[in-house]
Amino acid sequence: MAEMPHQTWSTFACFKKMRPPVLVLAAFLACASVPASQAQSAQPAPPSLSDLRPTLIVGFVGGFVSHDARAHGEVQFAEHLRAIYPSIVQVKVFENRRVSQARGEILRFVRDTGKRITLPRADAAETTASAPNVILYGHSWGAAAVVSLARKLQQDGVPVLLTIQIDSIAPPGANDGIIPPNVARAANFFQPRGLLHGRAEIRAADSERTQILGNFRFDYDKSPVSCHGYPWWNRVFTRSHMEIECDPKVWSDIEALIRAELQSQASAEAAGASAPSATSFPR
Repeated sequence: MAEMPHQTWSTFACFKKMRPPVLVLAAFLACASVPASQAQSAQPAPPSLSDLRPTLIVGFVGGFVSHDARAHGEVQFAEHLRAIYPSIVQVKVFENRRVSQARGEILRFVRDTGKRITLPRADAAETTASAPNVILYGHSWGAAAVVSLARKLQQDGVPVLLTIQIDSIAPPGANDGIIPPNVARAANFFQPRGLLHGRAEIRAADSERTQILGNFRFDYDKSPVSCHGYPWWNRVFTRSHMEIECDPKVWSDIEALIRAELQSQASAEAAGASAPSATSFPR
């Protein structure tokens, strides 16, 4: 399991002396040795998605946070994705208690954009090559909602390209540690300190069908992050759990994962082949 020390930076800034959590960042963040003053011009452009299948990215906020609470990283990240990707990529954010609503949105999306496919059975060994893309991410209870929704989509026969959990905390009776086999790849970001701290490890229900990209640890004990707009009780009682949610480095790493998946698939679609794994990741 890779441990990634925090370094404060803006979402679009480049970094020196950073060991990224996944090898793919070396390809997509090629400007890692460029001074910060040149970072914006050196950043790679969003991948060409002209050959990409329709894609829906769904995020879940944590706790009792509203889906449009702009102080929170999940909402800001959704706005960022909408800004950099074309209309073929849709992004929606839900409260973590709205799993059924999100499921309905995904099923409608699949019906509307997947007219030339037949959805695979929930227990099928292979997913249909031309199925629309579904990517899920969330923080805290929202991360647990990601796994819950993925499990329900398995029952619907809907494949999930990627799930991303950020300091995942499961409500009573929920299991956020086992990733169902309809998920192609999954990543887990966590921090170990404080009253609330996330699950340190996720694993695949079927390792032949799901690749765990990694369980990536962040620690804010010596490298705190400034979080603006959060209520005082988060700062006092759940500081580290809050910091991983507003850490720009976390969101930049997550963006790199999504970028890699979409770029890999777009390239594969252009070549007339089924999309392979984006790259080799540390396990």
